Amino acid sequence: MPREAQYLTVADALRTRILAGEWEIGGRLPSRARLAEEYGVGRNVMQRAVDRLIIDGLLEGRAGSGTYVRTPRERLRLVRSRHRELRGGSSPRSEVRERGRADAWDSHSRVRVPAPEEIAGRLGISPGDPCVNTHYEFLAEGQPVQLSESWEPMNITEGTPVVLPETGPLAGRGVVERMGSIGVVISTVVEVPRPARATQAQANLLGISVGDLVLRIERIIYDTDGRPVETADMVIPDARREVVYEFGADCP
Repeated sequence: MPREAQYLTVADALRTRILAGEWEIGGRLPSRARLAEEYGVGRNVMQRAVDRLIIDGLLEGRAGSGTYVRTPRERLRLVRSRHRELRGGSSPRSEVRERGRADAWDSHSRVRVPAPEEIAGRLGISPGDPCVNTHYEFLAEGQPVQLSESWEPMNITEGTPVVLPETGPLAGRGVVERMGSIGVVISTVVEVPRPARATQAQANLLGISVGDLVLRIERIIYDTDGRPVETADMVIPDARREVVYEFGADCP
């Protein structure tokens, strides 16, 4: 068995035992040498397996004492709904307020970025057409909990005060309000959630491992003419956030 797969297999086996309650919260695990002997693996493999579970928040190491079962981390809830999207316009600031936490986020925008083929297809423009491309990183208690990358075609916003999402008079106010200020009325938000595995780049930014489970949400925002005005990809580590979709009930 490849060494990479071996440590993940051991980590999964230990995870199953921890979640089954074999060791209580706050309880001390056997030494890594003893566990390595039990599983028939080298100490380096066991070290990586335990480190994996520490990153996942299941274990914690205490210097000079050993490894202990950690109190489970709270998975932050991210609520997606038509009402929230059309009210807040997918604004990072509105999302931070709704979570009710001292969260932080950072963003970086570039202008005149040629649209890749997939993005162009979503936006109904030609590959290579100029767009504003914005990267977001969200933190909760200093820990990365979400990545987002948005694209807006410059043929809609170029020459206006709202060409950049996070600067100008409506900085951080969201797509709905920004577009509305230049006469573009938003009517529909479409999201497609898909389970995925973290790429190397995503893992580096989120502080997780390559291949860890993430939720990828593809979003397209349309105006009243059915024209796409923005698309985004959100990447959410499954171990840190749960995504909840909220639907209104239609009255008879």
